[in-house]
Order: sequence, then C-alpha cells, then structure tokens
Amino acid sequence: MREPACIFLHRSLPRALLLHQLQNFPSRHPDPARGMNCMVLGASFYRMGMLFLYQGLLVQGADFNQPADNYTVCQGDNATLSCYIDQQVMRVAWLNRSNILYAGNDKWSIDSRVQLLTNSPSEFSIMITNVDVYDEGLYTCSFQTQDKPHTSQVYLIVHVPARIVNISSAVTVNEGNNVNLLCLAVGKPEPTVTWRQLKDGFTSEGEYLEITEINRQQAGEYECITANGVSTPDSKHVLITVNYPPTITDVKDSRPLIGKTALLRCEAMAVPPAEFQWFKDDKQLIGGSDGMQIQNERTRSMLLFTNVTARHYGNYTCVAANILGSFNVSLRLIRPGSLDNMAAASVESPLFLGLLSSAFVTLLFKI
Repeated sequence: MREPACIFLHRSLPRALLLHQLQNFPSRHPDPARGMNCMVLGASFYRMGMLFLYQGLLVQGADFNQPADNYTVCQGDNATLSCYIDQQVMRVAWLNRSNILYAGNDKWSIDSRVQLLTNSPSEFSIMITNVDVYDEGLYTCSFQTQDKPHTSQVYLIVHVPARIVNISSAVTVNEGNNVNLLCLAVGKPEPTVTWRQLKDGFTSEGEYLEITEINRQQAGEYECITANGVSTPDSKHVLITVNYPPTITDVKDSRPLIGKTALLRCEAMAVPPAEFQWFKDDKQLIGGSDGMQIQNERTRSMLLFTNVTARHYGNYTCVAANILGSFNVSLRLIRPGSLDNMAAASVESPLFLGLLSSAFVTLLFKI
C-alpha cells in the first residue's frame, strides 16, 4: 500500500506540501483510524550545525531540543541564515514558524525579500533583505538524511532605532503660569526620553516635562532626546517664550552746555518688547519738534537734543509699557554748575505718571 501524503497546516489551511516534495519520514506514529502515517517536523532531535550570518558575524546555532539562540539585527538591514551540513542530505528546508520559506530550490514564500543564496551538498542559505519588525520570530532549518530528520532553530530579534513621533509645539506663556511639554518616542528596545534646557543644561527624565510657575530665566529652547542604543539618538526642539512686563534696567542722565548736543537714554527688558514714550513734566514729547528727536530700538529709547537751550534743562520721564504692564523712570538734563548737578537719576512713580502709564497701556493694547 502506498504511503499517504502528509499535509502541513498553517492556521488550519493546507499548505499542499507533499511528503515526497520535502522529506521521506519513516512511519513513527501510525493512525489506523485514518490510515495515515505522518510525522511532524522535528519529532526526533539530532544535533546539526546551524550558522547565522549577519553583517559578517558568524554565530553558532542551537539544537532544536534546547532553547533557540537569540540573534539581533537592525531594522532595514539584511539577514543571512545558513545551514552547514556535513552528511548526505535528501531533503532540506527553511521555515519561519509554520511557514515554508524555501524547500530546496523551490520558493514557497511570496515575499520578494526572501532569496535563496546557496543550495549545495554542504550549505543551504537564504537571505532576508530590508528586515522589518514583522520578520521577528523563530526560524527553523530542517533536513532529512537517509535515516534521520535534523532540525535547529534561531530566534531573530529586530531592533528599531528610537524615533520621536510626537512633540509639543512652541509655547508662549505669561510669567508665573505652568508649562507642560510632551515628547513621545517609539523604538525597540523601549527608548529612554530626556528633556534638556539648552541654555543652562537642566535635564529631566521622562516623556513629560512640567514647569510650575515659570519665570523669565526659564524661557528658551528645550531639547527632547530619545535613544535606545540601536542607532544615533533622535532629538527635536521646543521653544518656550515667557511674557513679562517691562523692567527699566539702565538710564543715562546728561549735563550738557548750552549750544551742545545731549542724550538721555532709557533701557528696558520686556516680552513682548516694550513701547517707549517720553514726557517732560506732564507733557508728552513728540520727536522732531523743539530741537529734540526720539530714537527707539528694540530694548531702549534715546531722547536726542541737537542744540541744547535753557528751556531744555529739567526733569524727563521715560515710560516703557507692553500688554502686561508698564514701568517709568525719571531722568534729568542738568545744567552744569546748578544745584541739581549733584543729583542722580531716580526711579519714581508719581500719581500722574501712573495714570499716564495706565492710559498709555490702554491706548497701545486696546482691542
């Protein structure tokens, strides 16, 4: 009576692999009720040499009756699996789990990335190009000699470089508020995530960075870095802008002679940048009139006198304001030899200046 065909199943669907196409197994588990003699691959365990070649690295495989060795490749690289055989072989095959990849010269895999490299009496090798995460798993080399089946296994691990997939966008916040930043990364193995403030080197571990009651010194660029040792770390930046009201940081009085030029200078730090106005006593000054010019820059304002006259001497007020508030300072154009010559610039906030400042802020930023 003819030996019946042995059908290999994958997810309960026949793969139509006939016994004579792969290996001639001896009858070991007869099933009289079904009239069949089939034997599962690897029912007998014998040592065979199995080599896993990856980027020139030679690694010895494991016996099927022992835990499979783990071998690691990086996503996108090529992996070569080779069986080295030291005896006459009748049938040979490479399998991934229960899927037949190659049986001799016959390709069973529909994946174009799986290629046959060598099929000789001493070597049976295949290559998987552009390895991806779904290629991870157990691979089995099985061959049949005249009297015994032989199998050996290797477990392919695919590492994926760490990569940032989501990060907070730029943040603008008023001083004293809280800030929360998020940086999500993927990779295999699980990557680490670190936040770093570029200005002062402050670091914080984890995907989330929380800054409570942020101040102006904490403004600037923050970097999220993720790494898992597979490739170079991935990084992205987030800019935090902290708004705060003006603070006048520097003033300059002047003591010119009549007929000379003079300069009063007022510097202020603020975000958004401050708008400047000048007053003499309670009157707002307009540049280009009465021999005076106003020159405004990003962080400072200068009141220029092209030809000093007696009426120019006296007290002047610089007001710096933005949407969050205002600040004012008093400066003096001092006549040389007068009693005021010994006076220094002073910071003051008289009632009318406070009203002027409030009105100025309202005028500038009223929507």
